[in-house]
This record gives sequence, C-alpha cells and structure tokens, in this order.
Amino acid sequence: MSFTVTKNAKYTLITLHCDKLDTSVAPSLKSELVVLNADGVKYMIIDLTEVRYCDSSGLSSILVANRLCKNANGAFVLTGLQEAVKKLITISQLDTILNIAPTAKESADILFAELAKNSDS
Repeated sequence: MSFTVTKNAKYTLITLHCDKLDTSVAPSLKSELVVLNADGVKYMIIDLTEVRYCDSSGLSSILVANRLCKNANGAFVLTGLQEAVKKLITISQLDTILNIAPTAKESADILFAELAKNSDS
C-alpha cells in the first residue's frame, strides 16, 4: 500500500508513501477515503510530504476527501506540499477552496479550530 492511515481521537491522518500521486495510487486512496467516511470519519489530514508529482487523478482524490469531509460537516486539510504539487494546486485554483497547512501539526490545529467551531453550532 502506498499510504498509511493513522486514526487519532479527533481526526484521521493519511500519509502517502510514494513519489507520485497518480493513477497507480489515486483509486485505492479514493476507496479508502470513502470507507473512512462511511465509518464516521469527518476530520481528515492528507500528508503529501513524500509526493513529488501529482496528476489529475491525484487531484481528484484530494477533492473527494474535501467533499466527503464537507458533506459530513467536518473538515479536511492538506499538508506537506512539495513545490511541483503546490504549483499544480495553485494553477488549478484549488488553493482557494482547500485548507492547506505547511505541517501536520499546523493541520491538526486547523482541524481542532474547526471542531470547536462545529461544536459551538
């Protein structure tokens, strides 16, 4: 498997362990995201620290995670973007709709803020 799933008390961290988020990885990642969401996970972080390249199928899996979390009244954060992936996300204008943080720690902080906001609602 090209990624690991770490479930914490409040959120789930998905860490990719591959150079490329493309058609060889994206379908299994999407399937895992759907299963996690069906199991009640609505706060997710995807860590792309090891990913140096992303294609349209990779972007699609990122958008699936974002949509699933949003539809469940949760939150999604993307972290660890390498320069090439960051450029692709910016060119695709996805940086305007995705929560992006430099580190997993900062991503968790964003999720905890969302948790607090959602529990107040």
